[in-house]
Amino acid sequence: MTTDFSHLNEHGEARIVDIGEKPVSLRRAIAQAIVRMQPETLRKIQDQEIAKGDVLATARLAGIMAGKETSRLIPLCHPIRIDSITVGFEFTSSTEILVQATVQATDRTGVEMEALVAASIAALTIYDMCKGIDRGMTVLETKLNQKTGGLSGDWKFV
Repeated sequence: MTTDFSHLNEHGEARIVDIGEKPVSLRRAIAQAIVRMQPETLRKIQDQEIAKGDVLATARLAGIMAGKETSRLIPLCHPIRIDSITVGFEFTSSTEILVQATVQATDRTGVEMEALVAASIAALTIYDMCKGIDRGMTVLETKLNQKTGGLSGDWKFV
């Protein structure tokens, strides 16, 4: 059996990709997630009136911690030496928070999964901290926005 998927061997079995011969280079990825909620929930987040504490500070830390643990969460991801992870938030409407995670590393493999995990876990942390007042929140549009570096070059979501 031949396959175009790098995480499958010639028999279709899962394997971790050999990156030993790949050159070390600067790699960067930006990912996002959107959390949609009731306007009153967003206002309480902004005014720090959520009983569990500072929602965005907690979500930021959760995203950073999760990004560092990606290889333990996603079975075929390589552990990499992360140079930096930032997690930011933007209130894009009266009902939505845009979560954006940026990960950078100088290594042999990309950081797309680390950025996606960081954005996802930060968004889920917002949900967790606010679910007591708004169980109808949704996490949507988790996606890679762009990546730079590596053999495949730069890529941007259009």
